[in-house]
Amino acid sequence: MSTLTTPSSNTFQIHLTDTPVPEAERAAALASPQFGTVFTDHMARVSWTHATGWTGRRVEKYGPLLLDPATAVLHYGQEVFEGLKAYRHPDDSVWTFRPDANAARFARSARRLALPELPEADFLGAIRALVAVDREWVPSGEETSLYLRPFMYASERFLGVRPSLEAEFLVIASPVGPYFAGGVKPVSIWVSQDYHRAGAGGTGAAKCGGNYAASLLPQQEAYAKGFEQVCFLDDRTNTQLEELGGMNVVVVMADGSVVTPALSGTILEGVTRSSILTLLAEGGHEVAERPLLLEDLRRGLADGSVTEVFACGTAAVMTPIGRLASDDFDLVVGDGTAGPVTTRIRAQLTDIQYGRAADRHGWMHRLV
Repeated sequence: MSTLTTPSSNTFQIHLTDTPVPEAERAAALASPQFGTVFTDHMARVSWTHATGWTGRRVEKYGPLLLDPATAVLHYGQEVFEGLKAYRHPDDSVWTFRPDANAARFARSARRLALPELPEADFLGAIRALVAVDREWVPSGEETSLYLRPFMYASERFLGVRPSLEAEFLVIASPVGPYFAGGVKPVSIWVSQDYHRAGAGGTGAAKCGGNYAASLLPQQEAYAKGFEQVCFLDDRTNTQLEELGGMNVVVVMADGSVVTPALSGTILEGVTRSSILTLLAEGGHEVAERPLLLEDLRRGLADGSVTEVFACGTAAVMTPIGRLASDDFDLVVGDGTAGPVTTRIRAQLTDIQYGRAADRHGWMHRLV
């Protein structure tokens, strides 16, 4: 056992696995990584109880969790998670993108789900410790990265509707390629007018499993209709675009201005969304965060005043939308291909993430 001291001065104990993945098998996984199917040798972990606070900072062998049938998360859904990536740069160093923003959102999500708020130092320390141990798992191919999944769940053995007095925080990691199997190409979107992702006063602004579970049936129905993703409308009027099942949506107008739905408490505040809006504004685009009516978008696609629509999020970064449809319309976005604004901003953002361009905003944080 060895120790690794993180910038937070918290010490993560390192317990190395006794059954590491063979080098040849790891090399094969890194050569053609699939999203979220293969995981590294280790995971980071910190435990919490109401009586002791956060303790037991360690990196240990990746493996199954032992849960009592009465574990609170299995009955009341008290859990939150995050998603961010580690990128191998040309000099072989490994960096991540705006982890402080993910740490802050993780704390907000935990607060909404009545879970303990993990200190930012522990969030960043766990990521740094895990990546230092599993550095060889960070791929170096085009559009590849090590996807990091921090999560927390209510671990108390208890049946009763109250916040859990025990919780576990973990970070697992998976080498990944493009989120969509076809790579970066326009996707087709079904606009759901029957289901809603979240409601006012609910958990829409938190990154928790329940929001994603609510999106799975409409997503399944979209697949059955031949579409790759589903977009949700607001629950009050059923007229305003909100977000996709796991990504924010942005609309580019013919005059170069950009519109994205305003954060209203029902939309997840995306780290990638925030970064893209900054780059757009710096590039001379007028950026508006306001309600986006489906009828206005339909009209704009029909008359050409809307030229591009794209989705954005950590997993896919930026994905052009080539087709938008529902029960009463079916429209092509622009000419159906990735537009110039989407292409330019995506390249600008990924160049920063992969170390090919200067990071003027201080967004990148070196891990190892």
